Amino acid sequence: MNYDTFVDQVAQRAGVPSTRAVELTRATLETLADRLTGGEALDLAAQLPKPLQLLLKKTPSTEHADRFGAAEFVARVGQRADADPSSARSGIRAVFSTLREAITGGEFDDVAAQLPREYRELVESTLAPGTAIRRA
Repeated sequence: MNYDTFVDQVAQRAGVPSTRAVELTRATLETLADRLTGGEALDLAAQLPKPLQLLLKKTPSTEHADRFGAAEFVARVGQRADADPSSARSGIRAVFSTLREAITGGEFDDVAAQLPREYRELVESTLAPGTAIRRA
């Protein structure tokens, strides 16, 4: 999936203009990069268009996952995208749904496996059948 298609899909799913979808995508992927281990972020980035890959890059000082819950995830996305919690949640779901379509080989399920169970409402609708979120 190319960058423009990715953004268009997020815009359509979130019911926002493309410019807003870009902001929500950026904020969600940057926050996701904070939450994932460096290796998982790089695996995910490898399957995305170049502009999105840059949002997931980790440095040696950010190789470890920053552990925070779903509410904090929504708050961080909201702050980065200047969005209220409801809009941030909608954008996050739209980005996760689009990620699910954009990447192959079970990579999305690998990403979801790094997220605690409380993330269920944000990602569950995008998981492959039979995949579970960790109980941590």
